[in-house]
Amino acid sequence: MPKPVLFDPVASPYLVPFDESFKIKKAATEPEDNAGKEANAEALAKTVDKLAKLQGKLYARNQYSVLLVFQALDAAGKDGTIRAVLSGVNPAGTQVFAYKQPNAEELDHDFLWRVQQNTPERGRIGVWNRSHYEEVLVVRVHPEYLGSQRLPRGTGDLTSLWGDRYESINDAEKHWARNGCVVLKFFLNVSQKEQHKRFLDRVTDADNHWKFAPGDMKESEYWDEYQEAYQEALRATSTPWAPWYCIPADSKHYMRRAVAEIVVSTIAQLDLTPPEVSAETRTAIDKVKAQLESEK
Repeated sequence: MPKPVLFDPVASPYLVPFDESFKIKKAATEPEDNAGKEANAEALAKTVDKLAKLQGKLYARNQYSVLLVFQALDAAGKDGTIRAVLSGVNPAGTQVFAYKQPNAEELDHDFLWRVQQNTPERGRIGVWNRSHYEEVLVVRVHPEYLGSQRLPRGTGDLTSLWGDRYESINDAEKHWARNGCVVLKFFLNVSQKEQHKRFLDRVTDADNHWKFAPGDMKESEYWDEYQEAYQEALRATSTPWAPWYCIPADSKHYMRRAVAEIVVSTIAQLDLTPPEVSAETRTAIDKVKAQLESEK
């Protein structure tokens, strides 16, 4: 059994097991223990406060980084979850990247190149809204996209291609972990019924039209194919050093609370003791303290 590198994965009913037994049809989209909107909002606020304090220590320690990866189908609530979980964190300590269709420069490199250069600096929390996983999710559902990647080995054996990519992902994420990056991955698991309800809300409210793209509904027609792609990707790449959490997403307030609590419980395991202050600096601090106290 593989071992953790920086932290022990948080015990959670939503932790994707490391034995490839995950079945997406059995994964909840609505939690059984939903405490309700007010209780979840209150719990989220307390957890966000804890995260803000931990982020300050993380920044001061400057030894570890944290990477939060968010994947989901359209309208699952990635943007809102990222905004809610990081609402109390100092912006200077965060780095957020949203990945869309790869450009020409990115297509001239391997599929991990564009994310590798955006791994968070030590002391910071990095957030990826979509990620390298698009290459085993969207591209798996639409293998015709591989044509623009000009792969040396071709696309004749897609089964081997996906397996190779899973292996490359696991190797990369383990490398990041060995170098101090805490990798947490969240699949926001929305039901198709709830997705369509949110689509309807978007097309009904003119203020939300910008959130909807005609292709969103078209992609929903590939629901079963996406479910299979997510199941295989999560099975193959949930590891002790970079675990996946499959979070019920039909209840937004519960989802945000669940994500925040997992993030805080993970970061709290790190040694975030402030760096030692030199004797010279300590003497200067005492001098300034005495000066300021004399001015009262």
